[in-house]
Amino acid sequence: MFFNRLSGLLAAATALVGSVAGYANPGSCSGSCWAHDPSVIQRTSDGVYFRFNTGSLIGIWKSSALEGPWTYQGAAIPAGSIINLAGNDDLWAPDVQKVGDTYIMYYAVSTFGSQSSAIGYATSTTMEYGSWTDHGATGISSTSAKPYNAIDPNLIAVGSSYYMNFGSFWGDLYQAPMASNAHTAASSSYQIAYQPSGSHAQEGSFMYYRSGYYYLFWSEGICCGYDTSKPASGAEYKIRVCRSTSATGGFVDASGTSCLSGGGTTVLASHDYVYGPGGQGVFADSTHGTVLYYHYANTNIGLGDGDYQFGWNVVSWSTGWPVV
Repeated sequence: MFFNRLSGLLAAATALVGSVAGYANPGSCSGSCWAHDPSVIQRTSDGVYFRFNTGSLIGIWKSSALEGPWTYQGAAIPAGSIINLAGNDDLWAPDVQKVGDTYIMYYAVSTFGSQSSAIGYATSTTMEYGSWTDHGATGISSTSAKPYNAIDPNLIAVGSSYYMNFGSFWGDLYQAPMASNAHTAASSSYQIAYQPSGSHAQEGSFMYYRSGYYYLFWSEGICCGYDTSKPASGAEYKIRVCRSTSATGGFVDASGTSCLSGGGTTVLASHDYVYGPGGQGVFADSTHGTVLYYHYANTNIGLGDGDYQFGWNVVSWSTGWPVV
């Protein structure tokens, strides 16, 4: 009896912690739920979900529901990228978008902490394992001479035009106009967000259009290695946002501070058993409405990079800003 009562009190306390933090805990996930920098897309022909992850030459997971069960299919680019850079056999941060009748997967080639990086792309008409063709470079790359790092790609369509958002640390987030087929860069890049303090820890941008605004989401803080060197409280990954009526600049946070001057409204941060959420994306789900998805360390499982889990939440827009 005592232990049953104690268990109930602990459960209530856990729920209270989550509610006090102001963030809902992730939706359910079954099957293979490991994730890192996930990209989730729902196939238009039949509603089947595909999830793509950093590492393993971009792994493919598939499910009939966002909740799962998720099943691993194989590597999207099993031979590695044809881009001749270190890291072309361990590809990062996929972003999968449908352009016309074709699915395009953008990915990053790099090594941890390096600016010797490039963004490549592959195409498929189905997203199934074995259907992807690698085409290599998009023309967006970086070296130590550049003010940015060419990783973490994300494509946004603006009418019939396309823009590639990318970047990590150094000069933080940049954007490049793309050619009409969305395969290659059409002109030079420019900065769209910057954190002037600390280590300039912004990366993983994702842009989403809703009701006249372009919402620029990104991950800010330390992403990895929590099991060996846990960051100071609040220095770990969190998801932040700014918005603009233009996709190409003028982003401000909810208080009106410019994203080029350190602005950013926090959408999701560590709470309850969720630690360091980031590597996010947003999509309009046919069942749940607007969904924010991401990876996170589940403190009930472990803090190692290999323990990260796939998380998702329905987003409310009642304030004009995304709220989890």
